[in-house]
Amino acid sequence: MLHAMKQAGLRTVLVSGGFTYFTERLEHELELDVSHANRLEVIDGKLTGRVLGNIVDAQAKKSTVIEQSAELGVPTSAAIVIGDGANDLAMMSVAGLSIAFRAKPVVQAKAKVALNYSGLDGVLNLFQ
Repeated sequence: MLHAMKQAGLRTVLVSGGFTYFTERLEHELELDVSHANRLEVIDGKLTGRVLGNIVDAQAKKSTVIEQSAELGVPTSAAIVIGDGANDLAMMSVAGLSIAFRAKPVVQAKAKVALNYSGLDGVLNLFQ
């Protein structure tokens, strides 16, 4: 899916309420354009239990869609977002196409499309 999206000239962005330890690896491995997640504080090689900067929550995810769209000079209605949890609903509300991927029922109810039985490559069927 990501390869096809990149071939189509789309920007690929991972915005997660998880941690940069994981998302930065995915960004590199999957050749994503951008990743945005929570950064854990490390002092003397040990986690302190604190998050540096703002926590990536529902509002931060929505803001990322708005900022990335503005950076590209396109309206948020041109954005395609994929989510699975309640913290994805805010970004889904501003995107032109919201896709619930194996998501909780509340997310499926709000998304324009729900994928429950395919892999992420099922997204490609929406564009054929």
